[in-house]
Amino acid sequence: MKNSIILFVSASVSLLMSCGDYTATGEKKDSKENPVMAAEKLTNALSPEEAAEGWKLLFDGNSLNGWRTYQNKTSDSWSVKDSSLYCKGSESDKSDLRADLITNEQFENFEISLDWKISPQGNSGLMYMVTEGSKAAYMTGPEYQMIDDKGFPEKLEDWQKTGANYAMNPAPAAVTNPVGEWNNTRIVVNKGHVEHWLNGKKILEYELWSDKWKAEKANGKWKDTPEYGMSKKGHIALQDHGSEAWFRNIKIKPLGL
Repeated sequence: MKNSIILFVSASVSLLMSCGDYTATGEKKDSKENPVMAAEKLTNALSPEEAAEGWKLLFDGNSLNGWRTYQNKTSDSWSVKDSSLYCKGSESDKSDLRADLITNEQFENFEISLDWKISPQGNSGLMYMVTEGSKAAYMTGPEYQMIDDKGFPEKLEDWQKTGANYAMNPAPAAVTNPVGEWNNTRIVVNKGHVEHWLNGKKILEYELWSDKWKAEKANGKWKDTPEYGMSKKGHIALQDHGSEAWFRNIKIKPLGL
């Protein structure tokens, strides 16, 4: 009987270890979490580790403090809904000349992370290094595209799909969660080197102002937009493209200070 009890306890401990932080062999499991899953535990707040690393919240979860419309245009499309920055949709106006939302602050070298989701057939994006000398934010700063790749009513070019540097560099490896579910985006901009990440995976990198970048600009959509991508410092912008979109856990960390 004594040996049976010992065997039962040993088997139980083994089972518990395999279901918890350790495998059946006693090795500690990989502690990395999907960024979206981690966000469910800590919404619009920084962990002690993030605060120590220099991260700063750009959205407090309760107000539009720290944000305003591009060129201070009149707009009623932005609000806070369910602890998210919410852009309401419009059946009649899908123009990307609506009032985008930008940060009051400007940033040069940084890493930014946020969660986002869009409605069916939705289209939005995050622009960085945006300036206000043009009629639209997308004409000044590169854009990380966020769109319903499968359900969008028009045919999409690769450079229009999620994760792409809009109208410049496609991101064919990008895999989004189903529309209506949260995705996590991370963008790194450091002395011209740019990385796009989606749900924990790097999907694109490029070099601003390199000969290759200049050639791509000169032969593409921005050939007659001299201000596009030329500022080394600018605002973060969330695009109002007439679609419902939600953003949360927006945080940024300056680099190279």
